[in-house]
Amino acid sequence: MDASEENNVKAVRRSKEEKKLLRKQIKASHTLLKHEGIHTTPQLTRSLVVANGGLGNSVSREELSAALKEMGEVESLLMPHHKPYAFVTYRCEESALKAYTHLNGQKLQYGESGVMLYLAYVNSVTYEEEASVPLPEGLVLLEDFVSPEEEALLLAAVDWSSTNEDVTAQKALKHRRVKHYGFEFRYDNNNVDKDKPLPAGIPAECLPVLERCLRNGQINVMPDQLTVNQYESGQGIPPHVDTHSAFEDTILSLSLGAKTVMEFRHPDGRVVAVVLPGRSLLVMKSESRYLWTHGITPRKFDMVPACEQQSPDHVTPEPGTRSNLTLSKRGTRTSFTFRKIRPEPCRCAFPSACDSQGAPSTLSPSTPSPPALPCCHADAARLEEEYVHRVYDAIASHFSSTRHSPWPRVCHFLSSLPPGSVLADVGCGNGKYLGVNPEMIAVGCDRSSALVQICAERGFHAFVSDALNVPLRTASCDACISIAVIHHFSTEERRLAAMRELVRLLKPGGHALIYVWAFEQEYNKQRSKYLKDHNKEHNGKENLTKSTSEDRREPHGKSAIQNSGHLEEGYEPVGKVTDGKLSVHTNRTAFNTQDILVPWHLKEGKKPGEEESGDGVKRNKRKEKSKKVLTNQTRTDSNPGLSPGFDASMSPGLRLDTDDATHSPGSKPSPSGTTQTSSSHLKSESESHLTAVFHRYYHVFHQGELEQLCSQVDGVKVQSSYHDQGNWCVILEKD
Repeated sequence: MDASEENNVKAVRRSKEEKKLLRKQIKASHTLLKHEGIHTTPQLTRSLVVANGGLGNSVSREELSAALKEMGEVESLLMPHHKPYAFVTYRCEESALKAYTHLNGQKLQYGESGVMLYLAYVNSVTYEEEASVPLPEGLVLLEDFVSPEEEALLLAAVDWSSTNEDVTAQKALKHRRVKHYGFEFRYDNNNVDKDKPLPAGIPAECLPVLERCLRNGQINVMPDQLTVNQYESGQGIPPHVDTHSAFEDTILSLSLGAKTVMEFRHPDGRVVAVVLPGRSLLVMKSESRYLWTHGITPRKFDMVPACEQQSPDHVTPEPGTRSNLTLSKRGTRTSFTFRKIRPEPCRCAFPSACDSQGAPSTLSPSTPSPPALPCCHADAARLEEEYVHRVYDAIASHFSSTRHSPWPRVCHFLSSLPPGSVLADVGCGNGKYLGVNPEMIAVGCDRSSALVQICAERGFHAFVSDALNVPLRTASCDACISIAVIHHFSTEERRLAAMRELVRLLKPGGHALIYVWAFEQEYNKQRSKYLKDHNKEHNGKENLTKSTSEDRREPHGKSAIQNSGHLEEGYEPVGKVTDGKLSVHTNRTAFNTQDILVPWHLKEGKKPGEEESGDGVKRNKRKEKSKKVLTNQTRTDSNPGLSPGFDASMSPGLRLDTDDATHSPGSKPSPSGTTQTSSSHLKSESESHLTAVFHRYYHVFHQGELEQLCSQVDGVKVQSSYHDQGNWCVILEKD
């Protein structure tokens, strides 16, 4: 082949590559238009939309900005909250053209992962986001309240080395530590023993800081109780209200070390995310202290405002919105929470949340009332938000640690796909199925940004999306899977809509695999693994299942979060839905009704081979032999008095959490060997401290119900259906 012929071949090859890139650009533009209303233009402009370059893809502002600035001077970079795209505006059109030419179809590497960027011109950059809610009344954040030198002194003042077992104020946790001074918070009764002060008072190193608070008016009386917590990256604390009867009004929380984001929630549903920088002081008074819950979602990255706020003329954010965000990687954070013991009953202005004034205690078995079955679309959305969606970010690391072994029949389906097939895993969780078949192109989506982040950390392609509205082009996938997702929709209409969305994504001739939890846990005279473990535990046997079977008890469905999604352990499960209320299911027993709340027991600190008993989660032999239990340490940042909906599970009359564990199959410790959610630590059997319990909504399917639902979807037929270890399953084929 002579030189001219070789050049012609190269030209043809370049032409094919350019055509492929153009197709992908057009696809990205259509997706943005259909699902986000973003109009692109073929005309050269200074502004571009960067598909796949968003916070929702775990791309940080710094990483994207560095790549964009190589093309020219950037005037503004807008990264909408939880979205898989960003907007960039250059100072001149020449720089925009350079970015369009050189970055299109290029891989942006971040950490060990990367995404392919696709750019398109836009005439203007407009983005509407929910208006930010004002800070709760009585909440004040003071940045740089202590100097770096004071920070070092305070951190050095905490003696973590003591191993004196008589000092009950010190709790040694795996990857999290907590220590009390002055008085110890009692997790068995959700209060303090005011007649038994601890030998160690508040360290002298804290006194200059507290005296400054007195002088400045942050407090009017010197605190006498201090709780020190140390959080590793990925850990958090559930939403809670500090017990009214235990502590006076003002509570101080000093953040040392890494920054984090604390969420405040009002009973009416308002949520305010507050960034807590290192060396900052948070002052909670009045309504913010008595009525709003506060908590920290366990995750490794937070979305925070960028350091440099930009508001160019051509960018028109709504007033009070968050328009410039970036990802902030969490590090080790130590919090000093100062409080004053209350000598008399509380007489605050918030009786609905006050235990001294007759408000239901977190230990009351009769409150909060379980939710009712939804009667309209709005009710269904609220139920799923409370009892399904919010849990993901709250317990994502723990959830992920119990989801590791792909189920054999799902693997068979994926392995049967031809090389080059495009797969969409809708509700992918931690992405355990995205790497089963390396010869296919797999992309996942999940409602939880925290779980999507875990997917990205594992090198998988995933994005944040609701299963009812997946931002992928119609007929773009050769196959779709929905493993343990549809049973979390609370009405038939919404379950049907989720199924239709799956079919929409399929190409003609494409296949979808759907798994839902079965009402019939005993089928063909065979009991599911889920029920078999009930007998094992009640016979006192160890639950050490093999990894190949531990995933087959119950789909990797999602759990609920702390708000009204937490009911009391003492709430008596019932067999039927009475008065329209959902019942709480007893783990590893046969179902009595289809619409239920299933407990999730939040634990942490497990090592490889040491997992929860219950949902395919092993327990360490040494733990079994020493008869130790996990105690709840999820509420120690500024008093474990949780919100009314949270199940503290602390009453001595309640059963210990030694054998009724999380209802979720397929478990495996995280790569680091430990889970990364709210912490817990080992205690002796005599200490009746229990774990936090969450409840998640399920609709368990009767035999034939899944096929009947499929029959209502046009343009698809059931190729096969079967029962797989307590789950009803179908394979659909699109006409």
